[in-house]
Amino acid sequence: MARRKKNSLHSRKFGPGMQRRGNPRSFSKNTLRDRTPRQVSAAPEAPVNYAEVAPRGPAAVKNTVIGILRPKGNGGEVIPGASFKETDFGPVSIYSKDINGAPFGMTVVCEILNPYAHKGQFRGKIIEVLGDYGNTNVRMMEVVRRYGLKTDFPDEVKTEIEPLAISLSDEEVDAAIKAGRRDLRDLLTITIDGEDAKDLDDAITLERLPNGNWHLYVHIADVSNYVREGTALDEEAFIRGTSVYLADRVLPMLPAKLSNGICSLNPNVARFTMTCEMELDNDGHAVKSDIYESVIVSDRRMSYNECYRILTEPADDDLNEYGKIVGMLTDMKVLAEILKRMREMRGAINFNFPETKVLLDDEGNPTEVMAYPINFCHGIIESFMIAANECVAETFAKLQYPFVYRVHDDPDPIKIAGFNMVARHLGIPGRIPSEAKPLDIACFMANAYDNPRRELLEELLLRSMAKAVYDSINFGHFGLASKFYCHFTSPIRRYPDLYIHRIIKSYLRGEDKKSHFGGKVSNVAAHSSDMERNAAEAERASVQVKVCEYMNGKIGEVFEGRISGIITSGLFVRLPNTIEGFVAFRTLPDHYIFDERRYCATSSKKTFNIGDDVKVELVNVDMDSDRIDFEIVS
Repeated sequence: MARRKKNSLHSRKFGPGMQRRGNPRSFSKNTLRDRTPRQVSAAPEAPVNYAEVAPRGPAAVKNTVIGILRPKGNGGEVIPGASFKETDFGPVSIYSKDINGAPFGMTVVCEILNPYAHKGQFRGKIIEVLGDYGNTNVRMMEVVRRYGLKTDFPDEVKTEIEPLAISLSDEEVDAAIKAGRRDLRDLLTITIDGEDAKDLDDAITLERLPNGNWHLYVHIADVSNYVREGTALDEEAFIRGTSVYLADRVLPMLPAKLSNGICSLNPNVARFTMTCEMELDNDGHAVKSDIYESVIVSDRRMSYNECYRILTEPADDDLNEYGKIVGMLTDMKVLAEILKRMREMRGAINFNFPETKVLLDDEGNPTEVMAYPINFCHGIIESFMIAANECVAETFAKLQYPFVYRVHDDPDPIKIAGFNMVARHLGIPGRIPSEAKPLDIACFMANAYDNPRRELLEELLLRSMAKAVYDSINFGHFGLASKFYCHFTSPIRRYPDLYIHRIIKSYLRGEDKKSHFGGKVSNVAAHSSDMERNAAEAERASVQVKVCEYMNGKIGEVFEGRISGIITSGLFVRLPNTIEGFVAFRTLPDHYIFDERRYCATSSKKTFNIGDDVKVELVNVDMDSDRIDFEIVS
């Protein structure tokens, strides 16, 4: 199963979603990673419904609902799934001529023909039959359609990429080098990714210099060499904005011929790259840097687990098997620790919440759910990517050249005050100042280092903070305590990375296109943020589908868990394998009141706090709403 790579605070956990300054947000579990949809103009006095929400996803879906088609009179009606309750359409009437041959009892996609009608008066037509609701693939396709995702590429894109070769010829490489592309094929270069990754978009070279400094090369696939502005391929990549990593499939931003082929830095073949070359001192600061077009050959495709084994349990024949790579890996670990320490000293916030990994059989049925396993080798690559992203962003910010930055705003003082109150209630010493600096938060969380509630406190703190987005204006990245930051390192799967590669190359070649890019970067940033948010929500929804399928056969089983959230109506309980379910207060013997200021629930006899360990029984799995219900075992 493919997985999004290098998922961390700087790339995904502070994902898109918040307006730039002062967007209010509560501690409600339901708003943990949500954003109020952007509104567009509506007809006078029209009821609020899905027609008023901006079109969703790359397919720009609006005025549609997914549900079960039932017979009614001479026609039928669509009963929307639970995920469409917020649209408030209710049952949608379908005239017989608009059923379009769809069989009753099937899951269908229904277009609303009169979106501004009053509730109970909506009419629709069937535009697609997804199939039997009980089929696992149908439920995943419901997620795909709900979030407006695309499963195939337009014919014009397929036609455009047809002439592309699967590898570079010697003549192409020679011509590119003569034109100014630097030849780095003799450098010892490796890629490090997950075992199942196919789109290898970054490679590393590291050397020690005679003066004791570090010579780090971060080579990134030169996707912009193939995705040219104004082409159908570029337009489709912009529309998609990002690859989407669902629980059972990947919907790539680029066709596989590029993402897994000519752009992927596969071993032992020449590949065009963009290189960020840095000389770093032993405090982790860049004393020199350069960014340029290059050509490399990766010497070996390594995995995180493979590197971890070499560095922690070296074998006698490792030198014979890997040669100089062993020494370079050792140096990479040392440099990564230096960079991590440097970021910590300036106050970078390192939230690494466990992702949910669902193992599937050949038919797509879940066989196991667990926290996605990571090790320090993930952190090595993350540190090098952050260094390159900062270097590139600083270079172009100081040039005052049009660019797409990755920005993360300061936290809202009101929300920080609310967090302080909860932390004080839980016995955490100290407080975060209202006008918090990154180092203030890092120092405060250090006080909770050994607290068993630390991870859940970090989640509460995350809800108090803004979300990272793309912007044409650089105002820094609070979470990384960085004055300059961008996304340069994943152009195969993220459009902003691809777009700034285009800007960088244009500048390096001396093209006078400052005004051209200046008129586009704001739109690229805004659309990319929207698509990233939509993709993240789709990914979570797809995982929840599989989690519910997994838990559906475990009704009546008892689990150890921990309270991960509290709202007015009940508690969220998370199991060690990351699965989360809900305990309604109405199922408890006493009357509980939610204290929002202290973020706890109290009755006359007991208080529930986040982080409390509880034993729960699984009592229900609602496959329609993808909801898991627990009851506390006394």
